[in-house]
Amino acid sequence: MGLNNQWMQRDISVLWHPCTQMKDHEHMPVIPIQRGEGVWLHDFEGNRYLDAVSSWWVNIFGHANPHINQRVKDQLDTLEHVILSGFSHPSVIELSERLVQMTPAPLTRCFYADNGSSCIEVALKMSFHYWLNIGQPRKKRFITLSNSYHGETLAALAVGDVALYKQTYEPLLMDVITVPSPDCYEREEGVSWEAHSRQMFEHMEKTLAENHEEVAAVIVEPLIQCAGGMRMYHPVYLKLLREACDRYGVHLIHDEIAVGFGRTGSMFACEQADISPDFLCLSKALTGGYLPMAVCLTTDKVYDAFYDDYENMRAFLHSHSYTGNPLACAAALATLDLLEQNDVIQANRSLAAHMNKATSHFADHPHVAEVRQTGMVLAIELVKDKRSRTPFPWQERRGIRVYQHGLKNESLLRPLGNVVYFMPPYVITPDQIDHLASVAWEGIQLATRD
Repeated sequence: MGLNNQWMQRDISVLWHPCTQMKDHEHMPVIPIQRGEGVWLHDFEGNRYLDAVSSWWVNIFGHANPHINQRVKDQLDTLEHVILSGFSHPSVIELSERLVQMTPAPLTRCFYADNGSSCIEVALKMSFHYWLNIGQPRKKRFITLSNSYHGETLAALAVGDVALYKQTYEPLLMDVITVPSPDCYEREEGVSWEAHSRQMFEHMEKTLAENHEEVAAVIVEPLIQCAGGMRMYHPVYLKLLREACDRYGVHLIHDEIAVGFGRTGSMFACEQADISPDFLCLSKALTGGYLPMAVCLTTDKVYDAFYDDYENMRAFLHSHSYTGNPLACAAALATLDLLEQNDVIQANRSLAAHMNKATSHFADHPHVAEVRQTGMVLAIELVKDKRSRTPFPWQERRGIRVYQHGLKNESLLRPLGNVVYFMPPYVITPDQIDHLASVAWEGIQLATRD
């Protein structure tokens, strides 16, 4: 029995893996990883896999990055953790200062959580509690977009709209208002992304006009609905939404957990609309893919609504044991160093252009409905019938066939249903992009044969 198999057998006897039907591992073995280096993951038997999905969208500067490694090691010798209630430490203070400086005004306050879902919960609770504190208790509902995804905890799941994750738990979830997404895959032929996004905003405008007196906030994933199949829309929607939220007196929550820190072609997606939300949720790439941490940035206006004498009971009594963990802060500080020192945004634009060029012929494939891209995210939508855009039955799992072909050819291309996508670390090279494109093309050829 090889080393991979030994570790796999030990794994399946004790682990329950996330987002997985464990019975699949009877015919798709778990792959144990011994080490990572740059874009590569290495198993125990000499095989390697190009991490085309940034290990669930978190790793932006490669595995075992020397600069991040050293910063975490230095922190480990000084302080591993301290309670953040009543205490603080230099790393969390410096990180907060830098985040406030690099995010759009008027975001001035950082509240830390342990992961993306928890961060969404912070924003939702904080928005509701703000309105309660200023004497508007009726404002306790949330508006979300169809096909959106904001995490797996119950409130985060409630404001999402991907049935695969949400439907089972519907009886446990709060009631939200769902508005049709501006998803540009759904636009009519000949209609531009901007025109379609403007047209779809009419639904949001109408919903806000009718419900704003009881709505606390609108929550969106700006520009890309990631877990919903990497569906994309135009920044004009965000601009219109910010204006409408101001006009109707409703908070705007941006979930940039997956798209922040350069993924969309700007440091933060909201910058492409030249706006700022009332709450900006960040995680994933925040620590370069090293350690779980999230931050919800908000404004002094929100902060001031909670600032009062203790006996008036206006404080935001939300906490996590590992809030502001020094090791995670160290990884985040090192990640910000790399973002700031290497002109990553410009470099990513060049890499994104190469991704576009390397996959330009995919659009002509008889089973590819669309190749779409926003910055360093490129998605290929597989369909049964190109003309009608009839999808393959989900039970056929065509995307998994591409994934399996990728594993045999040094590529980790975990799909989203029948959507194959590239969302690689920023340290990928043009040659490595060409390799991914070649493997994806071969995999799509094999996966779409009847």
